[in-house]
Amino acid sequence: MKIENPFESGHIKNYILLYASVVVIMVLFFFASTLFHEVDTVEKKSFNTDLSEIKKLQTAEKTFPKEEKKFKLLDKAY
Repeated sequence: MKIENPFESGHIKNYILLYASVVVIMVLFFFASTLFHEVDTVEKKSFNTDLSEIKKLQTAEKTFPKEEKKFKLLDKAY
């Protein structure tokens, strides 16, 4: 079995064409996804910075104690 030189046998041309076709397909998908995706408006999100509301929430958490989760360890370690 003799190893052929890929430059002489024409395999390099096939690999370059395959690579170029994959790149072209990726570029086409990128353009298609950006051109047809129209966003009219983006609503602005704001955080509630009212300190009285924050203090109410903190005191509400303190008045209702959290239930402790009970679990049992296994007898053997696997």
